[in-house]
Amino acid sequence: MAPFPAENGVEGDDEREEEEEEDEDEEEEEEEEEEEPRLKYQRMGGSLPSLLANDAASCVAVAERMIALGTHAGTVHILDFLGNQVKEFPAHTAAVNDLSFDVDGEYVGSCSDDGSVVINSLFTDEKMKFDYHRPMKAISLDPDYTRKMSRRFVAGGLAGHLYLNSKKWLGYRDQVLHSGEGPIHVVKWRTSLIAWANDAGVKVYDAANDQRITFIERPRGSPRPELLLPHLVWQDDTLLVIGWGTYVKIASIKTNQSNVANGTYRHVGMNQVDIVASFQTSYYISGIAPFGDCLVVLAYIPGEEDGEKEFSSTLPSRQGNAQRPEVRIVTWNNDELTTDALPVLGFEHYKAKDYSLAHAPFSGSSYAGGQWAAGDEPLYYIVSPKDVVIAKPRDAEDHIAWLLEHGWHEKALAAVEAGQGRSELLDEVGSRYLDHLIVERKYAEAASLCPKLLRGSASAWERWVFHFAHLRQLPVLVPYMPTENPRLRDTAYEVALVALATNPSFHKYLLSTVKSWPHVIYSALPVISAIEPQLNSSSMTDALKEALAELYVIDGQYEKAFSLYADLMKPYIFDFIENHNLHDAIREKVVQLMLLDCKRAVSLLIQNKDLITPSEVVTQLLNARDKCDSRYFLHLYLHALFEVNPHAGKDFHDMQVELYANYDLKMLLPFLRSSQHYTLEKAYEICVKRDLLREQVFILGRMGNTKHALAVIINKLGDIEEAVEFVNMQHDDELWEELIKQCLNKPEMVGVLLEHTVGNLDPLYIVNIVPNGLEIPRLRDRLVKIITDYRTETSLRHGCNDILKADIVNLLVKYYKEARRAVCLTNEEDDARAKRVGSRASQATEKVPSVRTMEVKSKTRGGARCCMCFDPFSIQNVSVIVFFCCHAYHMDCLKDSMQTVNGKKGAGATHREPISEYEYDNGVEYENDGDGDEAQSVLVSLVPGHSLGLVELNHVNKVELFVE
Repeated sequence: MAPFPAENGVEGDDEREEEEEEDEDEEEEEEEEEEEPRLKYQRMGGSLPSLLANDAASCVAVAERMIALGTHAGTVHILDFLGNQVKEFPAHTAAVNDLSFDVDGEYVGSCSDDGSVVINSLFTDEKMKFDYHRPMKAISLDPDYTRKMSRRFVAGGLAGHLYLNSKKWLGYRDQVLHSGEGPIHVVKWRTSLIAWANDAGVKVYDAANDQRITFIERPRGSPRPELLLPHLVWQDDTLLVIGWGTYVKIASIKTNQSNVANGTYRHVGMNQVDIVASFQTSYYISGIAPFGDCLVVLAYIPGEEDGEKEFSSTLPSRQGNAQRPEVRIVTWNNDELTTDALPVLGFEHYKAKDYSLAHAPFSGSSYAGGQWAAGDEPLYYIVSPKDVVIAKPRDAEDHIAWLLEHGWHEKALAAVEAGQGRSELLDEVGSRYLDHLIVERKYAEAASLCPKLLRGSASAWERWVFHFAHLRQLPVLVPYMPTENPRLRDTAYEVALVALATNPSFHKYLLSTVKSWPHVIYSALPVISAIEPQLNSSSMTDALKEALAELYVIDGQYEKAFSLYADLMKPYIFDFIENHNLHDAIREKVVQLMLLDCKRAVSLLIQNKDLITPSEVVTQLLNARDKCDSRYFLHLYLHALFEVNPHAGKDFHDMQVELYANYDLKMLLPFLRSSQHYTLEKAYEICVKRDLLREQVFILGRMGNTKHALAVIINKLGDIEEAVEFVNMQHDDELWEELIKQCLNKPEMVGVLLEHTVGNLDPLYIVNIVPNGLEIPRLRDRLVKIITDYRTETSLRHGCNDILKADIVNLLVKYYKEARRAVCLTNEEDDARAKRVGSRASQATEKVPSVRTMEVKSKTRGGARCCMCFDPFSIQNVSVIVFFCCHAYHMDCLKDSMQTVNGKKGAGATHREPISEYEYDNGVEYENDGDGDEAQSVLVSLVPGHSLGLVELNHVNKVELFVE
């Protein structure tokens, strides 16, 4: 793959004019300093404006599925999250001070200045009212109020008593948990922990253990609670967030308790309370809530004229100069992340205690990097007497819109690609970003974004293809051009390929593009026409040449493609030849094929030796000696050719001798033995130069110089066994004499020669001519071996003779048995009678178990006829001679024939002895048929050792010869 184009596209080819952008960097730095808001706001609509038209909101509580809003008129409104009224409870006659839901959101409790506490069921008509005769300021239902029969809640007010009300056997009963430290301003219940605040500070009570856990003192210098209420929020089961005046504290409460089966909590040890965070703010806290690992604070900013008293305990002025309330997100270290001023209706006339902040229940654990997981987004409700503002974390689309407003297209596109917004946003973000990159000449980056921005629009793609081509930056766009869905016009692809071909730095990418793009989407001819003029120029590269070969293949010009592949030494060229039947084209590319893969090239050349002759192959290889080791390739080719056809390369066998000597010595001797087309003198000269002794011996033997060959074996090889074998193959007694003569002066060779004489020479002859006094190593052992071998040989000969004799006897016995078999002649003119006679003959045979009969039809014309006169035997009363080959003759006809033959041969011919008749024995039987006629068959016993039988017949139809 070619290197990817530079970040800014192809250098030096841009036609756009340079523009000065010095001030933009400074502007971008200023924009980067601006913090993105964390929350977005909207004013609650629905039924709320009409409800607050003649009333004022005093407090709010949020459950999982609904909102409870208390008013100064004593009414509790149940709203959905859009502000639409669901229910209305006229619970009190004075202002509602506090509201509380249970964890299931089925009951809502309220308390009022009229001294009553009312608990209403949201789904039934159940309603309970408790009167405490003093204004009640705080209430909190047991989180498990719906699930437990005790129906507990805690409430407190100006009387200074904190009541724990629960249902007993005889009705509801109040238990005073605390009193004597001033009014109860706020109370919150989480699991078994109850936290409340009075004038002295904050206390936490463990309802499961019925004991107080901790006391957190009221911050010094904070306004009186009746002027600026404290705020308590449970972030989770162990973290209590306290906002009082200008102070924030976060307490971690570790209660050693366990949850038992019925949902209650049981104390199992001591409790531990730690203040994990504490800081002071520069504003009054009108509400506080968790925001992931941070805090959302509703800040009240006093007017300018109250600046000196802003941290005093006195009430801020209500002269219409109050500032807008602010929602601030801070860390536990009081690091402000964002600040938003809210345009609350009538904010100029409100004081700090006129605002309240509530949040919807949420886990708070999904917050990461400023974004919330779907379904985990917290909702915050900022309540003022005449207005309710909903705040919630900004989502992905808000984030993207903010980035676009500030010109951060790259970040906006990254956010869209990460799936943080609707897919439709990609078109808007993409179009603006693409134009921005083109203006800044970031062509490569713009090209990489085109698949995402242009997607399935073929017209948009073609427009940008030609636009990049106009800017001479098309190579950077080619990697991203689609080949389907959408498929562009052929011209677009052809223009792209030509653009790659004209720039040498993109030739490698042109090759990969040609290989990867489908062949049907463009025409190869325009691209070929653009590349071919570069074939012999300096701009031609291997990548461009291979790309041209690929285009030739696409266009069906396989021979041209093969020529380029061969020059490029591509390993797949052999498969290419077979697939496209290009055997004729290999004629001029022998050297390239051998360099690429000599084994496959040799096999290919041998298979096509009729198309490219051995002389052409040898000539090309000899002419390429400067490019490669052509003689080694010659050796491989000629060796393979010789194995296929020993005579095909006979003109080069002299060369082949030298090639074998150089590259494959072990094959030289088999070649010398197999070939008849090399010059012996040249081959011998080569062997002498390389001191190839065995090859010299063979060539000398073929030249007839056996004595010289024997001398080489004995004097240079020193191999007496090979010398004996060589002499034995020559079948020359004089050579044996020469061998013995040359070995007499070498005692060791004499000993070895004695060992190999058995079967070749008489050992006694060698012993007699050995000079007296010559010491032969291991002579005794060798003589013993000679005698032993001689005895063994003699024993083998005797054994073989015995076997031969036994075989002769067995074969003679077999022949004898075969010769004693009877021969049957049948008269075909009377088949029915022959069957009856055959049946009687078989009965007679059964009486004599040792007799075997066999019927054989005459091989001559007709059945039971003389082979000379062709008369049936039954019509003449003459003797009949029957041979074992089933031929039968009248005696007279046979004698006449023999006399005629002897007369023609003359006196010099050998006269055959008269044929004697076979002797008859007691085995002759005459059988009559059932009608009493004369004998129709004769059984004749042949004398053993004779080859025919003579029978006198009187009108017989059948002769049976048998041997006892």
